[in-house]
Amino acid sequence: MKNLILALVIILGTVVGAGLGCGETSGTGTLSLYLSDAPTDAENVTGVYITINEIQYHMDDQWITCEEFEGPKTYNLLELTDGNSTLLGELVLPGGHYNQIRFILDIPEMGQNPANPGCYVEFADNSTQPLFVPSGNTTGYKAVGEFTVPLNGTVDVTADFDVRKAVHLAASHYILHPTIRLVVNNEAGRISGVVTNNSSYTDVIVFAYEDGAWTDAEDDDPVDPASRFPNSVNSGKMCDDGHYTIPLLAAGTYDLAVAGYDGADFGEVLGFVSDVVVETNHTTHQDIDTDALEASL
Repeated sequence: MKNLILALVIILGTVVGAGLGCGETSGTGTLSLYLSDAPTDAENVTGVYITINEIQYHMDDQWITCEEFEGPKTYNLLELTDGNSTLLGELVLPGGHYNQIRFILDIPEMGQNPANPGCYVEFADNSTQPLFVPSGNTTGYKAVGEFTVPLNGTVDVTADFDVRKAVHLAASHYILHPTIRLVVNNEAGRISGVVTNNSSYTDVIVFAYEDGAWTDAEDDDPVDPASRFPNSVNSGKMCDDGHYTIPLLAAGTYDLAVAGYDGADFGEVLGFVSDVVVETNHTTHQDIDTDALEASL
């Protein structure tokens, strides 16, 4: 009888375990996914709108639709700058490690001026121009970054767009080229401070670079589809009261490039602040005196 019971236990254990592959689990967790954006240097642009139909995650070499996101939903990315964000959804995913997700946008209208119906640019005079996202409805708008969904737990992740790098004018229409990263919220820090003694320009934007990443070509006139300051990690625009914030930075050491603008027109790099240390889940206070900047890195 003992041998019979032991045999049954072994058989049942084999049947229960047969549905799980090596390294797989049957549990799930929650991805709280937020949307954010870096500031744009185009003064005449008041809105960059995208309409998301689906959100998909990548697992076992395939893309799987998140059922909890109920699209289509439209977002103005320019309302989500300077550390502001909006919750896209609480998405239930199998527990495990991920390195990319993607956004499926409206089906594009093809023709002389191709566009995605729910994606457009809005200007200060209230006029709009359609925005085309190549492969926006097929391969989608990919976001890349490492995060882990804990079993029976929650991870907060922000999909950080950078409209300044992503939107380009091609011939007679605007194109959105994917420029987006995924950041685990409680692993990120920020740099914040006050800009003083700015008397030459109407606007100041502070660009954060990983230590040693700046080159003299960064502020060259861009050749489409590239943008000025292409290798900056993130940026912060000076507010009317002089404050600036650069959010969603991984822990590490950064160099700051301080640039002056007159509206949408780039003026010059005013100077640099080197070796600014960012810690996880912490705000580094770094005031900027434009009269005391380093001349080079």
